Amino acid sequence: MMSPPFRSIPSPNIWHWPEVYESENRAQDVDGRIPAELQRIAPWDGRTIVDVGCGTGFHLPLFASRAHRVVGVEPHGPLVDAARTRVAGLANVEVVSGSAEALPLDDDSVDIVHARTAYFFGPGCGRGVSEAMRVLRPGGTLVVVDLDVGASPYGDWMRADLPNYDCAAVESFFAAQGFDLTRVDTRWEFADRATLDAVLGIEFTARTAARAARSIPGLSIDVRYRVHSRPKPIGLELI
Repeated sequence: MMSPPFRSIPSPNIWHWPEVYESENRAQDVDGRIPAELQRIAPWDGRTIVDVGCGTGFHLPLFASRAHRVVGVEPHGPLVDAARTRVAGLANVEVVSGSAEALPLDDDSVDIVHARTAYFFGPGCGRGVSEAMRVLRPGGTLVVVDLDVGASPYGDWMRADLPNYDCAAVESFFAAQGFDLTRVDTRWEFADRATLDAVLGIEFTARTAARAARSIPGLSIDVRYRVHSRPKPIGLELI
């Protein structure tokens, strides 16, 4: 059965500056290393995949190009509307209002639950993990993609603004929950300096954004991600 409603956690960047965040999405991982890693871990060809915290639906068309069915789940009403507009011409995609802790999906109904820099930030996110396991079919996979806060240079700027962020505790949380971990180095490439500076401005405090901008000589940033994956057990086999 579906879980009861749950209060969503605001996302200050995309909720307040969706247009700038769209530019950030276009700049991220221009070499496609994250999708390649996702396909290695949990190929979505012909399967049902859920994107938790899908925002404006930026990644939904990519999934739709190979998946049988794609469901975007997003708690913020204006972003739900934007995502629905983006995928209006894709028959195998739907966007629903919901949160990671209360997915509006049936038990054992999907093959992959994907979340990228949305909700799953380590300790305190256990309910979201449980929800993902509930909706996954046996043998399905939960994949969580997040920024590697321990890696330079992007992680240095994040830690400057989040001095209490404990990288070890976050990774220990996922390890204790039975997740595998891979690290993926990517390159963000911006069209112009104004766009790069605008993105830094929505991701960091003014002081940290200015520091970051001074340290970037061109239009690209090296950014490392953590990719955590956990399969849902198929169950005991009777011999």
